[in-house]
Amino acid sequence: MSTVWITGASSGIGEAVAYAYAAKGDRLILTSSSRERLEPVASQCLEKGAADVRVLACDLRDPEAIPTLVKSAWSAFGPIDTAILNAGISQRTTVEDTSMVMVREIMEVNFFAPVAIGGALAPLMAAEGGGRIAVTTSIAGKFGFPLRCGYSSSKFALYGYFETLRAEYHDKGISVTFICPGRVRTNISVNALDKGGRRHGELDPGQAGGLEPVVAARRIEKAVRLRKSEVLVGGKELLMVHIKRFLPGLCSRLARKVSAV
Repeated sequence: MSTVWITGASSGIGEAVAYAYAAKGDRLILTSSSRERLEPVASQCLEKGAADVRVLACDLRDPEAIPTLVKSAWSAFGPIDTAILNAGISQRTTVEDTSMVMVREIMEVNFFAPVAIGGALAPLMAAEGGGRIAVTTSIAGKFGFPLRCGYSSSKFALYGYFETLRAEYHDKGISVTFICPGRVRTNISVNALDKGGRRHGELDPGQAGGLEPVVAARRIEKAVRLRKSEVLVGGKELLMVHIKRFLPGLCSRLARKVSAV
């Protein structure tokens, strides 16, 4: 039986991953900004077989809240074996319409929060003999395309930090898995930031036709358990990751034509 902490657990990929671990009989710590939205997920996890569940609501835009959050998570059941740092927000605005306020909000949730949590957890896990840290990036962290300037930047940055963390803590028993989704059928586009900081409020066609979260969650759970360095989850759009690696010029041309919704 393991203790698993999942951020962004109230919906989408995080919720589906919580159910995948619940079915394994693990103890779960669930975090998002809303306790009200987490409670039904916690109940479902118990029904699906979780040994126990704790709910820790936190606004990850507040950096001062992170140390207390980590302390509460670590003390919930004792040492944490696996942390899935999944919480994030997206956007649907051009560079011109993306204010620095929006960029900072995206970076606070998508980059600074997982960095603060991962950096605090790593030495605690190392002292206990090791652990697993997984962080949700995106194919938008592999290449940029329209309407994602802040979001893409935050996902690119995660690779730099957590590859470094992995190198430094590898010999101390800590693995890092990058969860790299393409299009998965979640509400990330609905909750994305639009012009003026408004909520986008629409399910993009690309998301609507994406991979089912339950399928993504099974792949993620297996990859993290096996300490894989990265897991790509999605459909044919994942081909762009390989094109970027081997044919970066072609990727750049294709990215300009990618539907941003």
